[in-house]
Amino acid sequence: MSRFSVPKHFKSFKPLMDLSAQIHASSLEGPLRELVLMRVSQMNGCAYCLDMHSKDALAAGETSQRLFVLPAWREATFYSERERAALAWAEALTRLDGAIPVTDALYEEASKQFSEDELVMLTLLVTMINSWNRLNIAAHTPSGTYQPGKSW
Repeated sequence: MSRFSVPKHFKSFKPLMDLSAQIHASSLEGPLRELVLMRVSQMNGCAYCLDMHSKDALAAGETSQRLFVLPAWREATFYSERERAALAWAEALTRLDGAIPVTDALYEEASKQFSEDELVMLTLLVTMINSWNRLNIAAHTPSGTYQPGKSW
């Protein structure tokens, strides 16, 4: 059962929605964004966000294989260098306990794949999905009913 209704408090969440719109309007490609949203949501255990972003990714043409193997992206051969850099950056920014440190080497690798503006947008994307994960986990937002293209 949901603790509080995210849709009911939509106005309160408008800053996150505006940030999402800004990120989606950036030069970060949609498939890469969805992989990052999925991976961070996996790390945080947010069932609602995993339901949403897996459906959005599939609707946008992502393959089931790449979504199923995402937790083991380091061992898989079918993620691009850009995607790998984004996933490594996202994991480090999500695990703030130091288990995956944000090292100079990690920053340098990300900087090879992303312009400064893109890296800022990628950082904001990770920040945003971490916030949504925490909100939906706190609210006990039920998963399973999300449909791509439908808004609250």
